[in-house]
Amino acid sequence: MHFPPEILQACWFLAGPTACGKSETGLLLAEQLGGEILSLDSMAIYQGMDIGTAKPSLEDQARVPHHLIDVIAPSEEFSVAEYLRGAQQGCRDILDRGHVPLFVGGTGLYLRSILRGVFEGPSADWKLRRRLEDQAKIHEPGWLHGRLVEVDPASAAKLHPNDMRRVIRALEVFELTGQPLSEQQKHDPLPVGDRPQHVYWISPPRDWLYQRIDARVDAMIQRGLVEEVRQLLASDKPLSHTAHQALGYKELFDAIEGDADLDEAIKSTKTRTRQFAKRQHTWFRNLVECQPIEITGQESPQQLVSRILVSAPDAEPPEN
Repeated sequence: MHFPPEILQACWFLAGPTACGKSETGLLLAEQLGGEILSLDSMAIYQGMDIGTAKPSLEDQARVPHHLIDVIAPSEEFSVAEYLRGAQQGCRDILDRGHVPLFVGGTGLYLRSILRGVFEGPSADWKLRRRLEDQAKIHEPGWLHGRLVEVDPASAAKLHPNDMRRVIRALEVFELTGQPLSEQQKHDPLPVGDRPQHVYWISPPRDWLYQRIDARVDAMIQRGLVEEVRQLLASDKPLSHTAHQALGYKELFDAIEGDADLDEAIKSTKTRTRQFAKRQHTWFRNLVECQPIEITGQESPQQLVSRILVSAPDAEPPEN
């Protein structure tokens, strides 16, 4: 699945690691462009997961229309292909209104999938899936994941052994096509002429970012993240595997359910978030389509917007 070139080239993108200031910068950039924001965050799609995902406030959504947030209940799963379909339709609607689609967020997989496309794979073979499920029931835990290690180690390395839905899907693709899912999911950059010209990512200094991350986690706790987690656990429907593993939530789930100390859970959240930010940096640095916006941490959001607009390939030259 690929974005139509005419839609892709009309889009702007602002990515970056968590807590780097991209949300406020994105709001100002959207206002400058006459744009609407599409979330580039794989956890903001979940309803009720607001504080821990730093979801835009109602005031921010009143300033600039936002899309691809609060899409599904936290008991549901949401694939990359489903995200791309929603993103395509969102872009079409925004362009029909005469506005500019601006993607803002930090999920590198979503960004790469938009820029390069994603492999959808063969249709579901329910007979095969039931056979794999039956095999899993009669063998020890992790047996199916072990089979995946044999035929597609790259996919297996990315999947938790208990993530049965995705493990079965990877095995299904291999059995139906004879090729590992990981190989089919490899996508090279589009030809230069087909790529969007406005793909930026904010690249902050590490020490400054880590201080921001620690302060942000503390602020989320003060705003009521623990109570938000309690409400999610009290839901009639169990959380999906993806929602349960969400950064900042998993640690508190463990603490509230009695498996960890709350202070230790908060400390662990800070550590894992710093590690996550480092991985995000690697994602964006390795996407040749992305233009880094190096910052010191002293710039205001308006200054960052000015730098982005000046660096745009089609920017007007400054007046003498």
